[in-house]
Amino acid sequence: MKKPKPANRLNIKIFADGAELESMIALAREPFIKGLTTNPTLMKKAGVTDYTAFAKEVLKHITHKPISFEVFSDDFKEMERQARIINSWAENIYVKIPVMNTKKKSAAALVKKLSQEGIRLNVTALLTIPQVKEMTAALSSKTPAIISVFAGRIADTGYDPLPIMKEAKAITKQKPNIELLWASPRQLYDIYNAEAAGADIITVTPDILKKLDKVGYDHHALSLDTVKMFYDDGQKVGYQLY
Repeated sequence: MKKPKPANRLNIKIFADGAELESMIALAREPFIKGLTTNPTLMKKAGVTDYTAFAKEVLKHITHKPISFEVFSDDFKEMERQARIINSWAENIYVKIPVMNTKKKSAAALVKKLSQEGIRLNVTALLTIPQVKEMTAALSSKTPAIISVFAGRIADTGYDPLPIMKEAKAITKQKPNIELLWASPRQLYDIYNAEAAGADIITVTPDILKKLDKVGYDHHALSLDTVKMFYDDGQKVGYQLY
């Protein structure tokens, strides 16, 4: 069995995904973390109640790596207003715009407008090839941008995301300024899947990042570790059979 490469030797860029301030700051210091992302759901889960205060505090500490903050309106005019405000906070920001609103209306027109004006976007929540085609066409060929395809959510529906991501890469590479991001990974091995698909970036949550020290770990040793865990936990509880 071929031993996997360490994460720092892969071509793909690893972005930390989360909304815990201390964790974000710590991860941003790691050389193998090339950027960061967050979203309203992660912020809600982390207990963030003041969006602006949280974002500006993050930006005090993270100034040298790209970071994506997302708009949170369902109205495109308000999305545009929020995008301009978020963009004004720092030079290392990418503004996350969802592929559509909750009424199923495409964000392509807004994406085109903002991208042509030089605002760096992270177009998010894509799951289909037609969406990738539409957003790649909408994005400027000059302004740096990210297209985030939720490969993990594709896998959740029973479909293999790898061929979809490969096809998405064939589309996005037509504009060299666009990076393809493998979003919502479900396991550590998705980093290697994303690399195989040709994705430029993968977002990884802290719980998955904690598993990086297991890359290349001997499987026999891991089997023994597992047996010990089961045994120790049984002993701690004091299970008995009568």
